[in-house]
Amino acid sequence: MLKVFSHYFPMHVVQRLCLDLLLFVVAVVALAAFRARGPELEVDWHAMLPSTFGFAVTVVVVNFALGLYRPVDEDSPHTALARLVLAFIFCLPAAYFAMLMLPWFGFASLWMQAEVLVMTAVILSLRVLINRKQASSLFAPRILVVGTGEDALEVQRILLHPEQGNVEVQAFYPAASDGEPKVDAEKIVADGSLSEVASRLRIDEIIVAMRERRGGALPLRELLNCKLDGIHIFDLSTFYERVRRQVRLDSLRASWLIYGDGFQQPLQRVFFKRLFDLVVAAGLFVVTLPLNIVVAFMILFEDGGPVFYRQERVGQGGRVFRVVKFRSMKQDAEKDGTPRWAESNDARITRVGRFIRRLRIDELPQLVNVLLGDMSLVGPRPERPFFVDQLAREIPFYGIRHCVKPGLTGWAQVRYQYGASRDDAVQKLQYDLYYVKNHTLVLDTLVLLETVRVVLMGEGAH
Repeated sequence: MLKVFSHYFPMHVVQRLCLDLLLFVVAVVALAAFRARGPELEVDWHAMLPSTFGFAVTVVVVNFALGLYRPVDEDSPHTALARLVLAFIFCLPAAYFAMLMLPWFGFASLWMQAEVLVMTAVILSLRVLINRKQASSLFAPRILVVGTGEDALEVQRILLHPEQGNVEVQAFYPAASDGEPKVDAEKIVADGSLSEVASRLRIDEIIVAMRERRGGALPLRELLNCKLDGIHIFDLSTFYERVRRQVRLDSLRASWLIYGDGFQQPLQRVFFKRLFDLVVAAGLFVVTLPLNIVVAFMILFEDGGPVFYRQERVGQGGRVFRVVKFRSMKQDAEKDGTPRWAESNDARITRVGRFIRRLRIDELPQLVNVLLGDMSLVGPRPERPFFVDQLAREIPFYGIRHCVKPGLTGWAQVRYQYGASRDDAVQKLQYDLYYVKNHTLVLDTLVLLETVRVVLMGEGAH
């Protein structure tokens, strides 16, 4: 994992990004060199190389927003084809627009523009085909897990997931209070001290997969020796934060929240986040205004007024505000006065409502809430007071998500399906806690890019 501005990126994703960036730069340079073979055309490389790099960055960013660097080995051929079609629809126009806007100093002729677009289409096709194979990472760490119980088994299962880049646990080291082993007995290594086993297996990282640490359950002296030998040591909480990019409730302690890094709201962060919200929200409001007008007429035509739906939600610090959305349900959706979770294929949703929910268009009026300061572009999803009171009683640390402004989109929204139950709320809270702990403009930008994929692929919509 690579940590950039408090956020963890899988190494195999970083490697694929860099590989594509290099491919696009090399391909454009090769085409330019081929075009410049004749004496009548000379290339000013000092002027052209920055434009080439800018072109490559533009295409890679669009590819990232479309989810082309996510492992898709479990996806159906239909899904892979859909990603390829979306890549052609959005990436090729972006590539052509970049060629028109960047200063190529008169070198990018019509023939070269056509050749670059063909080259871009070929690389996109190769990327989709490659992503249907299991993700792999160069220089994958050699991992030793301390523990052999259920937690150790869960750690192995997570590391074997394609999203982690084909990382494999080298061995498990038993602990005193682990009980009956749950992992493969052939991988349990107990012949020698922990530091001796780690040295013999050339271990890079040790994950302590144990919750019980009292009464000498952990070999603390041996762990210290391993740390002094340069081996990285992680507990379960840190492991889940690095690998799953979530803060797991079942391995969370209040002391970890108090003494650990993150969960800070420095003044400069608040200022730049607000400035970011105002600039981007104002731009989106102007760009989406024609779409909003069309949607308003669609709602009026199908079900009459009102077009907008105002509802109380809980914001930063527990303050209640009224959110604005396009109405997607029938006017008597809650005629009995009892709040209910939205369900899959909910009968209360209108035909237009189902369409705008799938593309998240119903959320666009919340840009007004962002401009007014009730919400941010990125943050935890604002919930209704009825559900907040209920979930706060049942789920520990639930109130922490209210220390930042709620968002139009968020880390939980792009990483997890639509929440419609207490269990879903628990899963989404774990991602919300990660965001609250690590939020930066880099993570906000990443969430906005991932939102593009979620919207275009229709993921998680109810």
